[in-house]
Amino acid sequence: MADQEEEDLRMALRMSMQPSPPEPKRSKPRDAPPGSPADSSMESPEAKNRRMQRELMAAAAERRMLPVRTATPMAGVRSGSTLQVDKKEGKLGVEEVSWGKELSEEEAKQLFSMVFGNEVSKDILAQWTNQGIRFSSDPETSMGLVQHEGGPCGVLAALQAYVLKYILFFPNELGSVTQNLGSRRLSTGECIASNNFPSLTEDAKARALVRSMVEILFLCGDSKSVVVATLNVITHNVEAEDGLREEIIAKSLDGLSIESASDLQKILRVDTYTSQESAFQILQQLIPFFQSRMGAMLFLISALLSRGLDSVQADRDDPSLPLVTAPFGHASQEIVNLLLCGQAVPNVFDGRMDLGGGMFLKGIFRNVEVGFLTLLESLNFCKVGQFLKCPKWPIWVVGSESHYTVIFSLDTTVQDENELEERESQVRKAFDAQDQSGGGGFISVEGFHQVLRDTNIKLTPEKIDHLCNTGFIVWSEFWQVILDLDKSLGGLKDSSGLMGKKVFDLYHFNGIAKSDLNGSHITTGGETPVQRPRLTKLRVSVPPRWTPEEFMADVPVSSASGGNESGGKETEAKPEPSQHAPLVDCIRTRWPRATCNWVGDHPSIV
Repeated sequence: MADQEEEDLRMALRMSMQPSPPEPKRSKPRDAPPGSPADSSMESPEAKNRRMQRELMAAAAERRMLPVRTATPMAGVRSGSTLQVDKKEGKLGVEEVSWGKELSEEEAKQLFSMVFGNEVSKDILAQWTNQGIRFSSDPETSMGLVQHEGGPCGVLAALQAYVLKYILFFPNELGSVTQNLGSRRLSTGECIASNNFPSLTEDAKARALVRSMVEILFLCGDSKSVVVATLNVITHNVEAEDGLREEIIAKSLDGLSIESASDLQKILRVDTYTSQESAFQILQQLIPFFQSRMGAMLFLISALLSRGLDSVQADRDDPSLPLVTAPFGHASQEIVNLLLCGQAVPNVFDGRMDLGGGMFLKGIFRNVEVGFLTLLESLNFCKVGQFLKCPKWPIWVVGSESHYTVIFSLDTTVQDENELEERESQVRKAFDAQDQSGGGGFISVEGFHQVLRDTNIKLTPEKIDHLCNTGFIVWSEFWQVILDLDKSLGGLKDSSGLMGKKVFDLYHFNGIAKSDLNGSHITTGGETPVQRPRLTKLRVSVPPRWTPEEFMADVPVSSASGGNESGGKETEAKPEPSQHAPLVDCIRTRWPRATCNWVGDHPSIV
């Protein structure tokens, strides 16, 4: 009986959320003749009791939905109203929820043109309207967000980096994080091990996702306010079960396409929140919308509106280009930078570059929580600055020519620097500040003299003349001079050649899950190989920075389990044969001359 009553309640809720709900069913019309099928006098007492309970549940469901229908976006509820939270139940009160407002025609046009441009293809639009924000169902990659479409990977990878930050380093904020770890507070430098990822609870992952979304949106909103975008469909029953809400949302989106600004205006609703608590509560309730096929686009729109459309355009070097790039619909670097640092700047160097004549190129202006590395730097197409290269937490979005993935470490000390490394970073930062070549690695004579003053490096006049005789100074030549210069003169000469040796582990996550026509897996029966989300562990060995190239093969590698090497007697071993993949080139932009080893197929960044 209980199962039947539960099914009746679910049916009543479904009926109550239909766009044009029917009138409540009655047991019999008031004028129904005796003996008709609706005549309750023919029912047994038990059947009559069950019928009355079902009617009461249906009526209650309809009454609960009535305030929601009257408070739908079409009713013109004002933006930014206070969000009421029932502290005892932890749920939003239905009557108090504001579901936002419709964008103006001009706002919708500006938003659509900014993101997609005026000549976007249907294929690109399909990519961006068919990607939800969902975790992998594979146990070993259960902490990862799955990507099914090619375009929105920049949005998912940036969000993934923040999710890992909370899962790894703030597990005590996620309630019961894993089935076996419980809510134990982890000590400094400790985090959840990768072999515990399969134990992550759904609630912990959901809280990590919502906290990440809130942090990113407030970063875009300059810590003042955020805008949350949702969909104008009659599904805002916050008391319904998640599975039921997801089903209703999915059905509401059947056949829906966004091909123009007017389509965007019809379906989109936005609201503003000024406190992190209210934003967290509303995003918790709206998670089914972000899990839907519109999820990635909804989150991007929320970030853009939180920053402000005019501010986004002011951030960019060329605001005439769409943020989603043609012809393949990839997320631009501006989108990734917006989610990582709160500004939609197009470049990855620190600060800004003066091109003369009042023209500047804009880069990263602040420290970041999670960083960014790119294969393009290894190809000398750009230079990633220290802000993105050295984030607060050891997590980096990795860019290639066509895809974004994530690497991370479980150990916060992988970024710790010894005395000589800190000195090198200071000198390199001063050099990069004078580099007007777009990351080419050379500076003017005037800039070189400024570097010497800023870093207190004392060179002989003969050495200065030698470096400046071509009219510009190349980093590689300057670097060699510093290595041969005594520390007392501001150099980095290290007679031992042993300082700076490191061995540690990195993990690479690629969330792509789609047909892999070029896959290496052999299948039978003509089936297409399938690429699934993949987590790869890499052992990274970084030799001393001051070891001459001709001695690189003889650099010993510690057999310790990982982390920076400490003093004392160590067990030395010949290094394992290094393996190579494009990801290794990315890692070397952060740790020069690093060698990497892994088990199984090479980690893919495409």
